Amino acid sequence: MEITRLTPAERRVWQAFPLGEGVDFRETADEDPADGATWGPERTVRAAVLRVLLLNGPSRDGEIAGLKLWGARITGELNLKYGRVEHPVRLRSCHFEETPDLYGATLRILALNDSVLPGLMAGHLHVDGVLRLTCCRIKGPVRLAGAQTSGAVFANGAHFGDPAAAEPPEEPVLQLNHADIGTDLWAPGLVTHGRIRLNGATVGGQVTLDDAQLNAPGDHALEAQTLSVGTDVHAMRLRAHGRVDLRGARIGGQLNLAYAALANPGGVALRVSSCVVGEMWLREAKPVVGTVNLRRAQFDVLYVPPEVWPDEVKLDRLTYGSLLPHLPAEERLPVLERERAGYVSYSYEQLAGAYRAAGDEAAARTVLLAKLRRHRRTLPWYAKVWGHLQDATVGYGFRPMRAAGWLLALLLTGALAFALHPPRPLKSDEAPDFNPFFYTLDLLMPIIGFGQEGAFAPRGGYQWLSYLLVITGWTLATTIATGITRSLARQ
Repeated sequence: MEITRLTPAERRVWQAFPLGEGVDFRETADEDPADGATWGPERTVRAAVLRVLLLNGPSRDGEIAGLKLWGARITGELNLKYGRVEHPVRLRSCHFEETPDLYGATLRILALNDSVLPGLMAGHLHVDGVLRLTCCRIKGPVRLAGAQTSGAVFANGAHFGDPAAAEPPEEPVLQLNHADIGTDLWAPGLVTHGRIRLNGATVGGQVTLDDAQLNAPGDHALEAQTLSVGTDVHAMRLRAHGRVDLRGARIGGQLNLAYAALANPGGVALRVSSCVVGEMWLREAKPVVGTVNLRRAQFDVLYVPPEVWPDEVKLDRLTYGSLLPHLPAEERLPVLERERAGYVSYSYEQLAGAYRAAGDEAAARTVLLAKLRRHRRTLPWYAKVWGHLQDATVGYGFRPMRAAGWLLALLLTGALAFALHPPRPLKSDEAPDFNPFFYTLDLLMPIIGFGQEGAFAPRGGYQWLSYLLVITGWTLATTIATGITRSLARQ
């Protein structure tokens, strides 16, 4: 393109480029780029001119060239596909009439802060520095799949997607799947109307979604399967309408969802299955609407208050070192009853292990007792009867003092009954003196013998009482032995 064909506005840009100077077409600093379609020729620049500048623009010795524009209306397609741009590109508060095509391009820095675009095609983009989409408004898809940046990606305050669309978009409004971000993905206050896709992305530093609003009802609001993050994912006060899916993610530090509101009625609201995360926080979050799936996930610390859990959970093989806040077991156990798969032994064992690691043995025993009671509901009727008997007598071995209470009550009952109506001796000349206490103890204790049981024979109803004491004694002895065996096995 010959320089003589440039418009006055384009000439200003051309002359400023080799000096790295900026050109500001704005009339006021707070004007809205969404009105850019009405801007006149005095602030209109053709995308073809920008392309020539960036690929083959003039330079000046001793100066660092660069494209810096504010408030320009850019017409035509900015096509830098597979191009290599050695200059920083800053197009702030601009209005793009067509979607830029930066597929496979290599740039130093790309800043589109506060600009309005119909879309962005930048798959496999290489940026040696940072990519800035701060406060951008982009209704069409932002395609950054496979992009690589040595620095951060900024999308704080950006709006992606069309809130007025009658139907949800078919493709994600923000695509960063398999992207490689050298430092941080910084997007507090991000607003999306459609899916965000981060599958397989690698972020060397931190992902920040504090105060973000992700809207994709009935779909993935955030799809970040196998995401790898070097430090933390901060999503405090996140508002997500749709599924938040982090299946298989690897997060070195925190997954912080404090004060978040997650909702996907009738579906999975939060999926963090098969993940390895340092800490996950749902402190003071709103009750989750939809299912929470943490199957096979691994956490060092899991901070989830009981009131945050939804009506349905999937917790099979969930592993955690500590569960916060530390609460009585009775407040944690109802969550395990909400397991979609029904009774899951591992979940009870894991919860008991967390209490034991915290030094709360009483809570651990309460959990294991609840586990056996829950398991009992899955057994055939005859096993249920035996289970109820063990529970009522010794609490499955976790309440051994109950057995002592039962034995004492039976001992006193039998001693009193046989004191009032002593049984007849079998051999009067050889029988020892009758002692109702030791006679009853002889009936109750199947191992110890005091010589009373074999020397006397009760009659009528007292004979049936003796049978009852013998049977009860054997039952108590068996359940006590079972409980002791179970306790030794746990240790």
